[in-house]
Amino acid sequence: MLDLLTILAATLFAGAAVYINLVEHPARLSCGTAIAARQWAPSYHRATLMQAPLAIAATIGGIVRWLQTSDMLYLWGALTIFIVVPVTLLVIFPTNKRLLEPGRNLASVETRALLERWGRLHAIRSLLSLAASILLIWAAMH
Repeated sequence: MLDLLTILAATLFAGAAVYINLVEHPARLSCGTAIAARQWAPSYHRATLMQAPLAIAATIGGIVRWLQTSDMLYLWGALTIFIVVPVTLLVIFPTNKRLLEPGRNLASVETRALLERWGRLHAIRSLLSLAASILLIWAAMH
């Protein structure tokens, strides 16, 4: 059962992250910079409330399964999904902070560049979560 919950948490995270990169963020950017920036802020806050617990749950589940089985794939999967946390805080958060600055001109070229940068940085989270999902599924299958 723990395998299922761990994989579910990792794959839900990955699915949401990939959806953001492939669907939501391009769609928001196509609406113009001011609208995209206005929509990005509440979307970012809501995604955080969903994705942070999923990353932590997958990390804990992977570590517990590694301790139970000594299978390094569980540890690698757990560490890979956990890495999204420091990547978010150290790499992506400075861009988030700039996008959320009070008084920011939401229609500016700088805001557009920040939104585009955010999309590229967020892709790191998508790739890490996909890799973690694959590792955790692989671990559970053997």
